[in-house]
Amino acid sequence: MSAGDGLRVQSIYEGFFSGGARVLHSAVITGLHGGGRQAHSVLSIHHEVLREGLLQPMTEDPRYQALRAAGIQVASLGRHPESGDAPTSRGFTEAELATAAALASRSDVVLSLKEQPLRLVNQDGFPERPVIACLHRSDPEHQGPALDDLLATVAGGRLAGAVCCAESTRDAYRAAGVPASLLHVIPNGVDLARFRPLAPRRRAARRGMLGVPPDATVVAFAARYDEMKDVGLFVRSARAFLARNPSGHVLMCGAGMSPTNPALREDLRASFADRPDLLVRVHLLGVRRDMESVYGVADVIALTSSFGEAAPLCLIEGAMSGAVPVTTDVGDAASIVDGIGFVTPRDPAAVCAAWEEAARRRDELSLALLRSRPRFSHTRMIAAYSTVIERLHRGQRVPLGVR
Repeated sequence: MSAGDGLRVQSIYEGFFSGGARVLHSAVITGLHGGGRQAHSVLSIHHEVLREGLLQPMTEDPRYQALRAAGIQVASLGRHPESGDAPTSRGFTEAELATAAALASRSDVVLSLKEQPLRLVNQDGFPERPVIACLHRSDPEHQGPALDDLLATVAGGRLAGAVCCAESTRDAYRAAGVPASLLHVIPNGVDLARFRPLAPRRRAARRGMLGVPPDATVVAFAARYDEMKDVGLFVRSARAFLARNPSGHVLMCGAGMSPTNPALREDLRASFADRPDLLVRVHLLGVRRDMESVYGVADVIALTSSFGEAAPLCLIEGAMSGAVPVTTDVGDAASIVDGIGFVTPRDPAAVCAAWEEAARRRDELSLALLRSRPRFSHTRMIAAYSTVIERLHRGQRVPLGVR
């Protein structure tokens, strides 16, 4: 698709690294780009980033590779950890500003993936374009100076609107000072063709590939190693679960969920010191590109986050793959699992009990999980993004059908 084929939209990423917001945003713009009405491109401020103890180069990221495969142009300002972590990294060189301005001048609309890239948009000389911030958390107060950047974009008249992935996101940013008229909720969705229950034979085969017995009770945890995810609570809950359930197995995947992470090793040592034998049933899978396989072998998909979450993709992807979601009450998680899963207090014994109940009632809940699929469709989500982008580009009000 050439730029003349439709509305030209540029997304600005802080960088490419593991995380649900990047997974979702990349899926959205890939769908929009392929739809024929919009031509998308991406600018990444960093060429590689150091997060969760991992150096993550842009070109090795699955989202980057998927965008390029879809014909979406991806450029970078070329920043590396040694420059990106410097105290002056919020500033930009003349060369960086010139590159960003040249790329943005070729677009009709600019999307900011989360609020962090808005510090670039707010620079003098950045082209005047309608800016839409895509917000994916429920804790603006934990985003450091990025909230100030968002409010500066509002004050400067640059922000045409903000897409919130959850009601909790909208409420939090409204309370933080963003005008309600600019905030539009588009609930997260996933690719239902990719995330679906596995046939029994395939499920057993994939369990075997992960070293999990066919008759095991499996709890999966898909998260990066981060304070907001409360990995310690998950590990303590896993200790209780494995001690009570001899057939239980636990899968941990995501950035930092590997034996090379010393913090995770310490979490496991602290919780399993008296029962190291149980650790043989804890599978540390690290970053995976086949999340549909991980979810597909699980009976339960768990979330133990303490703050920050809005509409966690792991709960949706896991549920659409046939795993019963069990979550702490954070963001919109309770409404996501309503009728198909469980909300648990933040206590290891309570979490363990909820996992056990979820696994015990998995067959009973399978019909509810199946019937919930249409409300989590990414087709619906992409269509809503298309409407918001095109309406805001024309300076029109967003229709009531988009919350």
